[in-house]
Amino acid sequence: MSRNLSISSVVPKLAERKVFSQTRGSGQGGITRLMSPSDLGRYLKPFVFLDMVDAPSSITSRDNLHPHSGIATVTVLTEGNLRFDMGKWGTGLLDYGGVEWMRAGSGIWHGGEYRPDSAARFKSFQLWVALPATLEAAEPEWQFIEASGIPIVGPARVVVGTYQGIRSPVRAFDGLNYLLVTLTPGETWIYDTPVGHNVGWLSLSHGSLLGDRRYKAGDLVAFDRSDAAIPLQAGPEGATFILGSAVPHPHELVRGHYSVHTSKDALEVGEARIAEVRHLYA
Repeated sequence: MSRNLSISSVVPKLAERKVFSQTRGSGQGGITRLMSPSDLGRYLKPFVFLDMVDAPSSITSRDNLHPHSGIATVTVLTEGNLRFDMGKWGTGLLDYGGVEWMRAGSGIWHGGEYRPDSAARFKSFQLWVALPATLEAAEPEWQFIEASGIPIVGPARVVVGTYQGIRSPVRAFDGLNYLLVTLTPGETWIYDTPVGHNVGWLSLSHGSLLGDRRYKAGDLVAFDRSDAAIPLQAGPEGATFILGSAVPHPHELVRGHYSVHTSKDALEVGEARIAEVRHLYA
């Protein structure tokens, strides 16, 4: 791909979504923190936290039990596989295209749902989504959906939400989209942003992209507040990335250690509930 090529020369007469922020985050031990509620999460809410994990599958065997309330977490793998066994919530294999959706709601503990399968390493994203006020105290629930159950629109898997009339089976709230996309070398693709989804971002797991500027693996790119389309072209090695868009979250983020709520009172209720149910997950 020519160094001077612009996306407008590939996809003409289309307004380009501009970049608000581009970061590579920080981290150690195979986990990179790309966004948290104290930084980009304030701009991209309801998307408030994002970790990219590139680690041996054996990392899942560690004792990592911890609580959440007021949020949902979404886990997708972009490489490798992990086995999950959560009893009534499901048993199976998570690999490229599958999803774990965990709505913490009123309060839950988790951290031991995965075990290694055939892959020695895996690469994944874990996302936190701030719940609407009507759901932040709802009963917790889990969904594990294997790759075969996630609908596909062109090169995109509809992990959460509705895109081009195709709806994910994940029981998320309205006004929220989350896609997993893989493009072949040089392939162009346009995300037709739903009306009102003025929050938009992407993060690359593999390869590179050309959009408003160049993006490479490990980048988190936050776009301006607009529901304009997002035209993209894969670099010469192709690209695998996640993309989120949403109606903006209307509340300030009230943060606890592992929780995000819409008010101080709601946070206090959530943290009290976390303490109350701790024995259920010991």
